[in-house]
Amino acid sequence: MTSTQKNNDLPRLGFLGLGWIGQHRMQALRDEQACRLVAVADPSPDVRSRARELVPEAAVAATLDELLQHELDGLVIATPSALHAQQSLAALERGLAVFCQKPLARTAAENQAIIDAARKADRLLGCDLSYRHTEAMKRIRNAVVEGELGSIYAVDLVFHNAYGPDKSWARDPQLAGGGCAIDLGIHLVDLALWTLGFPEVTRVSSHLYAQGQPLQAGSTQVEDYAVAEFELATGAVVRMACSWNLPFGRDAAIEAHFHGTQGGAAMTNVNGSFYDFAAARFHGTERFPLADPPDAWGGRAVVDWARKLAAGARYDKSVETLVQVAGVLDRVYGR
Repeated sequence: MTSTQKNNDLPRLGFLGLGWIGQHRMQALRDEQACRLVAVADPSPDVRSRARELVPEAAVAATLDELLQHELDGLVIATPSALHAQQSLAALERGLAVFCQKPLARTAAENQAIIDAARKADRLLGCDLSYRHTEAMKRIRNAVVEGELGSIYAVDLVFHNAYGPDKSWARDPQLAGGGCAIDLGIHLVDLALWTLGFPEVTRVSSHLYAQGQPLQAGSTQVEDYAVAEFELATGAVVRMACSWNLPFGRDAAIEAHFHGTQGGAAMTNVNGSFYDFAAARFHGTERFPLADPPDAWGGRAVVDWARKLAAGARYDKSVETLVQVAGVLDRVYGR
């Protein structure tokens, strides 16, 4: 097969939203030669100008409607959260596969509507729950699935970001769907349920704070600190804490600890890094390394989606677990 023939077999993709995340995911696809980049769109004239230099092979548009005029197989969405649902639905209704930044949508109901549309269109739908693709979490999940830790009875999760978002929409509950719990906690909830095989969640309790003050359900503020506890049908309990702008003495704390009857395991970020993760198993006071950095994991989710699309994949029901994750977050927010 010639290189031209191989390129023609790759999915034709459009990119909607070219902020930092959008550009990073786009570069990951280009580095892995996993797609043909046909068109990109962003409402900012400055971003569009840079895009013409970054991706000269692609057409540049200002809107989704303009983007959809091109012949595409799939769309990668990296826009503000409030837009995800309508943009995903528009693409699916045009018969395109979709890969969307997290959260796929703000509520379980919105998630369900998108998933229903993907099923009806029989198109591949993916969401950028990228921490699943770290080598550290893969090793821990394998240990849990293989029964090496025995029965998991407790999970402790943290994601503290010393900086928080710099976009105004991210601090508007109507636009973002919430604050740090939906922004950071979505990864934690997903990691816990994914690792444990998505058991039923039987009870959820939570406390949300903004600048140290408790928030009530329906507040017009978003939380910058959240703690939650949820019980599983297996009898296990999961505890979660996440925050923006917490005075924590380092850039970030990102950890997932799994405690079982035959031992424990944990993923932890290294030296406050947002990108470097280690994993280890524990037996009593002994520690057994499972994974250490470096590990270029950031673009693996979108590359995996693009490769499945290239192989002819259609609707994949595994995406339906997003509704359960969103449902837990709805209960964290009391909605």
